[in-house]
Amino acid sequence: MKSASASAAVKQKVEAPVHPMDAQIDELTDFIMKNCLWQFHSRSWDRERQNAEILKKTKELLCSEPVDLSTPHDRVYWVDAVCMAEDFRAHYPWINNLSKDEIASVMQGLKDRIDYLTITGSLNEELTDKHY
Repeated sequence: MKSASASAAVKQKVEAPVHPMDAQIDELTDFIMKNCLWQFHSRSWDRERQNAEILKKTKELLCSEPVDLSTPHDRVYWVDAVCMAEDFRAHYPWINNLSKDEIASVMQGLKDRIDYLTITGSLNEELTDKHY
């Protein structure tokens, strides 16, 4: 017999996000999952902040927008973003042909996908352990 919490978890299954540029998002997701360690923080709030800040700064760099470097945290995220933007441009030349709006859309879709894989869809119970 399943517990009430197990039944509730089944009812609240989180689905992977769908995006019009899924093929491109898949390529970038694959790159991050194979080459970047920043998405493996041990708590969900760390992962949320890391995903949001690094991917936001990567989008800003890809769109030639100003990047906030006012705090030490901003500068740490910026370093990862610079590396990622350079790698994306080198390994995925299609990104160089996108408009700023298309880049913003792809990067939002990428953030949604990474959040799903590393947070909302993760089975790692350490992410939400209040005692950890």
